[in-house]
Amino acid sequence: MPTDPRPLATPLSPAALRVLLLGAGELGKEVIISLQRLGVEVIAADRYANAPGHQVAHHARVLNMADPAALQALVAEVKPHIIVPEIEAIATEALVQIERAGVAQVIPTARAAQLTMNREGIRRLAAETLGLPTSPYRFAESLDELRAAVEHVGLPCVIKPVMSSSGKGQSKVDRREDLPPAWDYAMAGARVGLGRVIVEGFIDFDYEITQLTVRHRAADGSIATAFCEPIGHVQVSGDYVESWQPHPMSAAALARSREIARRVTDDLGGLGVFGVELFVKGDEVWFSEVSPRPHDTGLVTLASQWQSEFELHARALLGLPVDTALRTPAASSVIYGGVEAQAMVFDGVADALTIPGTDLRLFGKPESFVKRRMGVALARADDTDTARRHAKAASAAVRPRAA
Repeated sequence: MPTDPRPLATPLSPAALRVLLLGAGELGKEVIISLQRLGVEVIAADRYANAPGHQVAHHARVLNMADPAALQALVAEVKPHIIVPEIEAIATEALVQIERAGVAQVIPTARAAQLTMNREGIRRLAAETLGLPTSPYRFAESLDELRAAVEHVGLPCVIKPVMSSSGKGQSKVDRREDLPPAWDYAMAGARVGLGRVIVEGFIDFDYEITQLTVRHRAADGSIATAFCEPIGHVQVSGDYVESWQPHPMSAAALARSREIARRVTDDLGGLGVFGVELFVKGDEVWFSEVSPRPHDTGLVTLASQWQSEFELHARALLGLPVDTALRTPAASSVIYGGVEAQAMVFDGVADALTIPGTDLRLFGKPESFVKRRMGVALARADDTDTARRHAKAASAAVRPRAA
């Protein structure tokens, strides 16, 4: 029988196991709930007040997590046993120092957080160190360098900030005259590290998937790797608007996807959930990106799996057994704010929930933007096509408005 690596205890007591989440958005909120169900004391940090995770955590903090001094001060104050980065825009060098000094465990590792904080580190690891198939790419720090990069990778191409979240600042370019607005859009969408983009040659793929990969403790104490069923998605302007699970794949493509995911996550190390993004054409598979944390598309697992990606992450980082089995085909569909407002009302919730097999998550974000994700509709069904129809109908039934 496996032994608990660190005892779970009563929250808010001297014996409590304390976990600090860096990033308290809608994904972090679900991780917090999963940790609290196991008796963990959670401190949620974000750059703005009243973030979704702040509303459910034991303690809430607001700070610029990209500021090394502010991050070090927070860790010294709350004294976490485990630090869980939930976003990219973090002072990862500070995390390396914290981990090296033995102050706290970083999930999955400080090196993984540092390598994946921007698209350059992880792309170079996958393509140049591990030799995995990727799209052709170049990096650019000016419009002139962007033009030169496009000459190398060709058109069409995809231009992304090296650091952004949820596809912000990403655009597909078909004509050279569209490069200046694409550069400006990338600069506007970057979180930190302004002035650098990755230019990717376009792959003529059939579909994209997210391969959720879980590194966890096996019964003998060793680290094992488990896989969830592949997740398909629809992406619009770099944002995930739909996802479903399972996505049909050939046996060869599924095996290749998992081989690539295992090689990347084995190199990154540590414990927890990784969202590995892949392009697929027939039996061919190309690596795209990896996030060492629950993935936006994985919200569907709240309906599709016995243990959602958030429960898997919580259990894995605590050294507990995991179960990646699929429960039912399911789908998710985003609910956008639709307006610029400080407080929101959501009409149509009862109408949405009358659709068979549906559920909702309203994230509780304190401010709405037209294209800010304020919630998600979930639907389970006997097949993914039906689940997708029901999820889209449920999200359309919810009508956000300013209070």
